[in-house]
Amino acid sequence: MMDFSDLVRELASRIPTLKQQKLIKTEEATKNALVMPFIKALGYDPFNPLEVTPELIADVGIKKGEKVDYAILKDGKPIMLFECKSYGTDLSKVQASQLYRYFSVTEARFGILTDGAVYQFYTDLEQPNRMDPKPFFVVDISEAKDRDIDELKRFTKSAFDVERILSSAAELKYKGAIKQILAAELADPSEEFVRLFASRVYSGRLKQAVVSEFTDITKQAFKQFISEQVENRLKNALQQETETSIAEQKELSKAEPELTPQNGKQVETTEDEMEAHRIVRAILREVVDAKRIVMRDAQSYCAILLDDNNRKSICRLRFSKSRMQIGIINGDKQEEILPLESLDDIYHYTDQLKAAVQHYEDAGETANGA
Repeated sequence: MMDFSDLVRELASRIPTLKQQKLIKTEEATKNALVMPFIKALGYDPFNPLEVTPELIADVGIKKGEKVDYAILKDGKPIMLFECKSYGTDLSKVQASQLYRYFSVTEARFGILTDGAVYQFYTDLEQPNRMDPKPFFVVDISEAKDRDIDELKRFTKSAFDVERILSSAAELKYKGAIKQILAAELADPSEEFVRLFASRVYSGRLKQAVVSEFTDITKQAFKQFISEQVENRLKNALQQETETSIAEQKELSKAEPELTPQNGKQVETTEDEMEAHRIVRAILREVVDAKRIVMRDAQSYCAILLDDNNRKSICRLRFSKSRMQIGIINGDKQEEILPLESLDDIYHYTDQLKAAVQHYEDAGETANGA
């Protein structure tokens, strides 16, 4: 069974195809193709009016028959309100008027403005029962990072807790605002921003000409700083992964005498096999702890196992000088041999690899529950 993270990423993966084929040009198409599946991923049944009410109507002041696109209900009362726009709408230029008005006449504490890909979450941090003009959390599911997924999980049916969400809403709001300021300053530094740094490194008087010169210096310095930080993190991650893989291979070579053929020739693990192992681990770390993905080399193929268990074979690397193939073990214990033009092609089989691991995990849960 797919967890919430997988559901969101699977939904996000549809967007490029839907966009390319121009299948989500209207608000109604956006609701059907993206918003309703998102609500379902949160754990609510969009076809059960006791949980999700489409076009909930209420009278707001002199306005009669006001509607909000969707209301998520708990114990018969709204807890979240959705206002939907057509996919691709620039939400920063949208006045969420219906959402704003309806927010004040219901018990819902959260309003969501969305185009099916970008979700803006609002609450009433500034004034009780009055929706804030700015969202406290914004996420584009097509670019969602792990921390974004974790925040979205708070709104799932199983985890929904108003007080817990509100306790983190203010922090999220101010973090987001600060990040936006930093992004704007890095793209086009203001004079105040430039003077802050120039005054700490330049001993002379900060005349306008000096400030102008430091504007470009500041911009370039921050770009270099960010680039170096990213490069260092990538290097450290690759080095740790390589060291771990090498250490595992040494341990396996000591502990597994069957890896040496009977003719006395030692099996040599190639760099391609080691890199393929690292790629498989990177893919499967979203499903299980990467340390559980172990490689065992043999004369005819290189096996990648779950928990270093021969009975939990995930795939087999069949590399030779003339070709590269990966054999993925399906739920029927059958090996499906697939071609590789390059090692990067392994990513094409992400779903099959995850399914192989999930089969063993599900079998283990069934055995434990028996």
